[in-house]
Amino acid sequence: MNIKKFFAAIIFCVAFAMNSLTLAAGEPKLLAESAVLVEASTGRIIYEKNADLEREPASMTKMLTCVLALENLNPTEEVVMGQAAVATEDNTLSWSTGDSVSARDMITAVMLVSENGGALALSQTVAGSELEFAEMMNDKAKIIGCKNSHFVNSNGLPNPNHYSSAADMARIAVYCMKNPVFREIVNTRRTSIHWTYPKEKWAELNNTNELLNKYKGANGIKTGWTKAAGGCLAAGAKRGEVELIAIIMHSTDQDTRFDDAANLLNYGFERVRMVGTIDKDKFDKRVFVRGGKKATVRVEPKEDLNFPLMAGEDSKLLKVTYDLPKIVDADKGIERGKVLGEAVLRYDGKPVARVPLVARNGVDKGFSLGSLFVKIIAPFLEK
Repeated sequence: MNIKKFFAAIIFCVAFAMNSLTLAAGEPKLLAESAVLVEASTGRIIYEKNADLEREPASMTKMLTCVLALENLNPTEEVVMGQAAVATEDNTLSWSTGDSVSARDMITAVMLVSENGGALALSQTVAGSELEFAEMMNDKAKIIGCKNSHFVNSNGLPNPNHYSSAADMARIAVYCMKNPVFREIVNTRRTSIHWTYPKEKWAELNNTNELLNKYKGANGIKTGWTKAAGGCLAAGAKRGEVELIAIIMHSTDQDTRFDDAANLLNYGFERVRMVGTIDKDKFDKRVFVRGGKKATVRVEPKEDLNFPLMAGEDSKLLKVTYDLPKIVDADKGIERGKVLGEAVLRYDGKPVARVPLVARNGVDKGFSLGSLFVKIIAPFLEK
């Protein structure tokens, strides 16, 4: 063989091998059949694998159950275990018919130790029956933006008509983690709950989410496992300004789901940085008011807007535009916090995030010289 061709062949093989190693290192090592990684504040997808494929969500279902319970029950409201709830598979806390705890304690039990009967009791307390509660779940899922989900029970026990996807579970998790009480509960490693009846009963709960003890920055969210669903996990973690949520579905077993989630979170923390685009405290925009006691109303974003950029993306391509009217009417008054428009964040011209713009102060209906002036110039402003 020609010596030049020989060395050229060696160089080619080495380059090919290095390229293969680079590609391999660039992908997270996962055993799960479906997975997705998102940034927690925006829901932006960082990585996905069969993310829209319909799968059984197992006990990750309970995220939706518990956020609905938080939104519809008083924390001290009594939740009673009926006969059906006590008879539900995996009576982990040795319930008896008629036992009761507060809604807050029951939600804690459902999220930390995956109490199946407790989830049923919550659904019955909220909606009267699990069937009606399932309708609430499906309605809420649509509002959240789920596209490949249908729920028929509150706990995720196997049912051919009960399914979701990794992408939809991520949407639900993002929504749930915006609830401060939900966040507090799922970030609890160990606690105890106390019965309201009989009052002498209590139980110690150890969170089934092993990442809370092992993974830096872990802050939730929910484990899941059935033979049909395989290992499932919604895993949240925050490091610095970056917060991520990993969804694992149909991993090999109950152990590999944690390894999969850790690998996926590592992948994200190595590649994502947050860029501040709108600071609520520094925001200064006004809108003219017609028919009010003031001529203008200050607007502000409902929240700060930070956006996740991945390796190779340029923050200079981020630009904020405003969908905001020049004039608003105060014929019924303008309440503080009323949505008047929105700020749209664009990357390279494409919309990637939105935040509502709300009235920073209220304006009563009435007359002022300023609003009279606004009425006069309104035809010119609205052209």
